[in-house]
Parts: sequence; structure tokens; C-alpha cells
Amino acid sequence: QVQLVESGGGLVQPGGSLRLSCKVSMSIFSINTMGWYRQAPGKERELVAGFTSSGRTNYADSVKGRFTISRDNVKKTLYLQMNSLKPEDTAVYYCHLLNHYWGQGTQVTVSS
Repeated sequence: QVQLVESGGGLVQPGGSLRLSCKVSMSIFSINTMGWYRQAPGKERELVAGFTSSGRTNYADSVKGRFTISRDNVKKTLYLQMNSLKPEDTAVYYCHLLNHYWGQGTQVTVSS
């Protein structure tokens, strides 16, 4: 069974940074479609950043220029570097693989 385990969430002040990690239990060398979603209280889950089937990256307009998605195929890990965090970035962040396998989520809270 494929497992995804997120880590790196927490409480940070506005303007701060966090790096989320998503460790996958299978090889991701040949997999392109993977990324990060988030869900804030009372809102629908939304795409934050991802790798498309063609291997390109895409980002939500609200995070462009602040967040960077990356991956380490050897470590089987997906990352999300989040800079210049804003209170509206507060949400549970989920990583996914092929839009089919999902992690348990990690809470990110941006507050002073």
C-alpha cells in the first residue's frame, strides 16, 4: 500500500517561512503527477502547487513567487518551500501522488 507522510507544518509569524516534506513509500522516479493541496476551515480543498503529467510545475496564483515545489527522487520526497507566509495561507496541507494517493495532512498556521 502506498503511503505518503507529510511533515514540516507548524505555527509561524506572517512573513516567515516553512518547508513541508512529503515522504513517499514507493519509487517516484517515473511519476510526474504529484503535488500539494490545502484546505482551510470552511473552504474547499485547493491546488497549491504541483508537477503535471508533462513534468512542468504549476502554482495557484495566490502563492506564485512565494512558494516553490521541488522533489528528490532518490529520497522519494516531495517538498514545498513556503516563504513570505500570510495569515490566509493558514490551512491543512496535503500532498498527493497521481491525484489518487494522499497524505494525512500537516497543519500550517500563520499568525502573530
